[in-house]
Amino acid sequence: MFQGGYTGKILRVNLTDRVATTEDLSVATAEQFIGGSGFGIKYLFDEVPAKADALGPENKLIFASGPLSGTNVPCASRMAVTAKSPLTGAVGMALTGGQFPVELKFAGYDILIVEGRSEKPVYVWIRDGEVQFKSAEKLWGMKTTDAQQIIKNSLKDQNIRVACIGPAGENQIRMASIINEWRAVGRKGLGAVMGSKNLKAIAIRGTGKVAVADKEKLKAARKVFTGAMKESPVLYPAFSKMGTGMVVDHTCHMGIFPTKNYQSTGTYDPIEKIGTEMQATRNTGKEHCYGCPVGCSQLNLAKEGPYGGKLTEGPEFETYYSFGGVTGVENIDAIIAADRMADELGFDTISAGVTVAFAMELFERGILTEADTDGLVLNFGNDEAMMALLKKMAFREGIGDLLADGTKAAAEKIGKGAEKYAMHVKGLELPAYDVRGAKAHGLNYATSFTGADHCRGYAFQEIFGIPVPKEVDRFTADGKGELTMWNQDVRTATTDAPTMCAFLLDMAVVGIATENTAALMNAVTGLSFTADAVLKAGERINNLARAFNVREGFTRAHDNLPERLMTEPVPGGASEGHFISRAELDQMLDEYYTARGWDVKTGSPTREKLLELGLENAADQLG
Repeated sequence: MFQGGYTGKILRVNLTDRVATTEDLSVATAEQFIGGSGFGIKYLFDEVPAKADALGPENKLIFASGPLSGTNVPCASRMAVTAKSPLTGAVGMALTGGQFPVELKFAGYDILIVEGRSEKPVYVWIRDGEVQFKSAEKLWGMKTTDAQQIIKNSLKDQNIRVACIGPAGENQIRMASIINEWRAVGRKGLGAVMGSKNLKAIAIRGTGKVAVADKEKLKAARKVFTGAMKESPVLYPAFSKMGTGMVVDHTCHMGIFPTKNYQSTGTYDPIEKIGTEMQATRNTGKEHCYGCPVGCSQLNLAKEGPYGGKLTEGPEFETYYSFGGVTGVENIDAIIAADRMADELGFDTISAGVTVAFAMELFERGILTEADTDGLVLNFGNDEAMMALLKKMAFREGIGDLLADGTKAAAEKIGKGAEKYAMHVKGLELPAYDVRGAKAHGLNYATSFTGADHCRGYAFQEIFGIPVPKEVDRFTADGKGELTMWNQDVRTATTDAPTMCAFLLDMAVVGIATENTAALMNAVTGLSFTADAVLKAGERINNLARAFNVREGFTRAHDNLPERLMTEPVPGGASEGHFISRAELDQMLDEYYTARGWDVKTGSPTREKLLELGLENAADQLG
């Protein structure tokens, strides 16, 4: 029995048979994997067979919140969604905020596992302990905002929370996302998995509460936590007012804001066009996730030209990069409109924008011509062509069908040397940091179990100069293997699993991260976590995710970076002349595998390491 935090229940929804069943969550699973991403990766490894088709009925879609969600712990309305990624073939795990994560808890569940495939379009309606399967045939083809509103109207409750897909997910483009109100489960193509199951939406309403084991202990732990938030020199003075968009200016000054498909980082500086001063002219307010006093999500309104009147929650920093810097688009209203389009049609802004930039470079190099692009003139900076191409990708129309599965798949089909310009790791397009000027960040891209993912092991030491656990030189490869392991394990254990907004780690509690999580967890759940046990859980989760990927055929050879980042120095700016050579990457990989206790030649967790972490099933499967 759980004293608090956990509901202790797993809801399993089988779409093939239209049957819903409830199971108990074991205390041992909670102690080993905490929640969120930990639960998702455990059930993914245990239940999705090796080499399963990511778009087949054997793949499962696992929604898991953490024990802190639904309590009065601030910034804890987070949820991990996990499946085998159709974009990479590796672990696909992404997190989202908003209201849906706590509603899952209020409805009585820690985990929702969706399996099988419905014969016809369907949506699942969950109200407390009752589950219904409802036809979604009239919803199929709708944009996400319309579908959510129609569902709420139909069920006569505007407080229902809905996670749904748009046409991109229905068309199974491998960068499709899942949208819950304003928030997105953005990366790795999890919306395509939902579409492959003919599942348009999950609607949920809960009237329960999340118990707390020791309210006085939680009051004390929460005081320390909120005190650290108030003392942060960045969180409320800047981040609360500007959101992640403020990082555009910062990374430009560092010389690591990627532009024009990474060809002109440091030489092309778009701060005046899309930086914080220009962003402020479009800001109309902000949104808060459940229980969040910060409210970093900025509402922005396009004001001029053909895009005028478009409102979006965002763009986030990553989208100013993907629909701006990396494509060379300087029109902030076009970026706002593209962000809104991505949410409405349901696709990942990062992968989509980087894929457009890839196509633009191919066009400028003559590898693609107007005959290939349906007449689109795909020059860098052409916002009209970008908007048209994004829509074509979502609907798999013409050139859009070629690009809809990302840069890796497109490059393999195009040939003619296109692979050289595809900016991805393991099939996942690069996020908004040119890691030639931040080498631990680059090693994280190479080794993250999801592919190029800044969220898994963010090197805040390099990006923001935070000297925890030590001060580092962002340009050197020395010591970056052990640092990357620490970054990945701490972030997993303190944000992705409990679940907690990752921005709090970087901006408020980085110096007390594991201690803070242990104190909050113990007060909420009544379990006995130490700071070391929290960190060990992060290590366990990352090892199990790696074991899943190894089982799928991934090796050291896949822990790589795009050729451009390893052979072409940054052409200008504060990171001019820097790149990550093959020798440096190999050095960092050797150190990383050694720190993790993995086989250095293969990059595979050893049997000894897996057994040390209590992962006997994984040890047996890897041999």
